[in-house]
Amino acid sequence: MDTMVPVAATLKVSEIFLSIQGESLRAGFPCTIVRLGGCNLRCSWCDTEYAWDEGEDMSLSTVLARVGGLGCRRVEVTGGEPLIQPSTCELLRRLCDGGYEVLLETNGSVDISGVDARVIKVIDVKCPSSGEADTTRWENLDNLIRGDEIKFVIADRKDYEYALSAVQARDLPRRAMVSFSPVTGRLASDELAAWILADRIDVRLNLQLHKIIWPEKVRGV
Repeated sequence: MDTMVPVAATLKVSEIFLSIQGESLRAGFPCTIVRLGGCNLRCSWCDTEYAWDEGEDMSLSTVLARVGGLGCRRVEVTGGEPLIQPSTCELLRRLCDGGYEVLLETNGSVDISGVDARVIKVIDVKCPSSGEADTTRWENLDNLIRGDEIKFVIADRKDYEYALSAVQARDLPRRAMVSFSPVTGRLASDELAAWILADRIDVRLNLQLHKIIWPEKVRGV
């Protein structure tokens, strides 16, 4: 992937805010969220539909200044789908150069090979209930290293069986930390926990901590 980006490059940005990291291995720690606008998928259970099409054009320098002004050394770039924007890899590189701990959450359908190796990559592998299961770019998993994460969002037993099959057939825990997340309002966390325990699989039950803290908020969490 070509990472040469003009100095005046811009990004479509939905929101930038300080929060508590909610879903990764860094869950519970303060984190600046840079949510980019635009997405190439339309998952049925998406909880950030407002980011599908909206966004304000910002220069990379403006984004970096906004991040710096929030005073947190941990940053997650998410969406939407951040990697559909050509300038995203440059933003990630500049954040790493600035000494930030940088996370990227991506829907797994876009090539990640151009992402700076210092970035902690969180790949969301789509299950059948999302309506986007056939979009997964499985070769992305070859670009993961220890410290990266693979996430399955699970709405029902069919999704669970799909995720279980992928974990076992591809030996995913050997590649990266694997998380199973229940879709809020569609699958109870204790039910998913019971399935994980019954099958003795080495995955992490991942609850959306930010939704537990701020259950009524839609944006800025």
